[in-house]
Amino acid sequence: MLNDDYTPMEFVVVVIQDYFSKDIETATQIMLKIHLDGRAVCGIYSRDVAATKVDQVLEAATKAGHPLQCVCEPTD
Repeated sequence: MLNDDYTPMEFVVVVIQDYFSKDIETATQIMLKIHLDGRAVCGIYSRDVAATKVDQVLEAATKAGHPLQCVCEPTD
């Protein structure tokens, strides 16, 4: 997930909890890493599952009126 200056941190935490099945503490830690480092890994999945999660996050962000971005990248 990528940082932006507009999406509320609380929304990011909820998205991480809802779409990546993280507890509140882990979701908050990931959100802070996104905020501080500009990006963070929310999970590692097969390509198809990852692409679906990206689509779900982008749809949720758009519906909520936030510019949150989420990308799928291969692991090394």
